[in-house]
Order: sequence, then structure tokens, then C-alpha cells
Amino acid sequence: MTHPVQPVAIALGSNLGDSSGTLAKALDALAHIEGVTVQCRSSWYRSTAIGPVQPDYLNGCALLQVSLAPEELLDCLLETEQRFGRERAERWGPRTLDLDLLFYAQLRLDTERLQVPHPRLRERAFVLQPLAEIAPDWVDPVSGSTVQDLAALLGKESLVERLEDSH
Repeated sequence: MTHPVQPVAIALGSNLGDSSGTLAKALDALAHIEGVTVQCRSSWYRSTAIGPVQPDYLNGCALLQVSLAPEELLDCLLETEQRFGRERAERWGPRTLDLDLLFYAQLRLDTERLQVPHPRLRERAFVLQPLAEIAPDWVDPVSGSTVQDLAALLGKESLVERLEDSH
């Protein structure tokens, strides 16, 4: 079923294999899904992993236009993760690809399968810094703050390093 086109923000991460190649190919794969248009992506950022000892992550964010319902988009994100070898062996464990739905327009949704906005995005510099690069004025419908203001609250001490300019 076709839904009205909505703006969406997603986060991408990888710390296994060719992370930069995986993230670029994942965006390309998403762009080939009917009902999904990739508008832009942030620069890639390196961040220290949360959870068990593991390699640093390569992270970024992308803005999409979608004509899919939030749950349909979630299914597409999960299928894309699997295509790139994602295994869910342990919470916060290393991964070839992690795709998180951050914002779906100004929707607030809390179901068993999906929470939008992403419940921990306000705590994560590795999400907020790249998102602030491409959507600084996006207003978080939970806090009422812009992404830029949320990123500034976390400050620079969070060990997130910008690696290259966005494409």
C-alpha cells in the first residue's frame, strides 16, 4: 500500500569488514527499493564501540524520502542488514551493518517492534553529530529541540571523529 511521501532520517554503522564499502553499498541498496529515495548522506565518522570490546565503528546518517509505512520501512532496513551479513549474536556486539530508523517525519510511535523517534538517539554523539551535518534544524518531536541543539548538548568529548566530507 502506498503512503504519502515522508521525510525520514536513518543512522548507519559498521565495524566488521570493509565498513566504508558496506555503508556505501547499503545506501545504494536502499535507493533501489521501491518507495525509497536517498536524498543525502553525512560524512562518515569514527566512534568508539558501545558494549563488549570490539573495533571502532564507522557511522553516518542519511535522509530519505519514503512512501512506505514505518513498519514497512523497518522491514526494508532489517532485510538490508541481513543482505550484508548482519548477525544478531549479542546486544551491542560487532556488526557488518546496523541501520536504525531515527525519525519518520514528526511521528511518535511506540509499538512492540518499533519506537520512533529512536529511543536512544538523544544520548549518542555518533548519531547526532552526523545527523546535525545534514539535518541541523530537524526538530525532535519528543524533546522539542533541534538536532543541532541536541548534538551541542553532548559536546565534543564523546570521541566521535569526522573522517571525510559528505557526498
